[in-house]
Amino acid sequence: MLNVTLYTDGAARGNPDGPGGYGAVLQFVDSGGNLHERELSAGYQKTTNNRMELMAVIAGLEALNKPCCVEVISDSQYVTNAFNKGWIDGWLKKNWKGASGPVKNVDLWKRLLAAAEPHTLHFTWVKGHAGHPENERCDRLATSAADGDHLLTDTGLGQI
Repeated sequence: MLNVTLYTDGAARGNPDGPGGYGAVLQFVDSGGNLHERELSAGYQKTTNNRMELMAVIAGLEALNKPCCVEVISDSQYVTNAFNKGWIDGWLKKNWKGASGPVKNVDLWKRLLAAAEPHTLHFTWVKGHAGHPENERCDRLATSAADGDHLLTDTGLGQI
């Protein structure tokens, strides 16, 4: 299986009534030692930071056309803790209920799980705005998408 690194970030302005965007960068090295990259981003009219963080991971995983070993590197503890601390397993066992009630963004969590299905995933958290070059790059992609002229109405999947 191909080893892929997926860097992600999301941004929202006026959370939840303002626009937002996500940025993702896929990287892998081929058998000849050549680095390959792909940038992904999109902006939405009204959204939240958490939705954009999830969309970044989903977009990256959905861009892969075969099963891969994927290291997801994100500054979102919301995303990384869901997998690394087993939150998502608990939510599934409790029919998408958490300690404080129904889980938000269930539509996107379900879509992320479907996109993750063929892959082997590992999640790593990095501190945002701390100079990590790829995290900063994803942040620039996300904010540029949020500030763009061609904003989508939503992820098309339900709640904000």
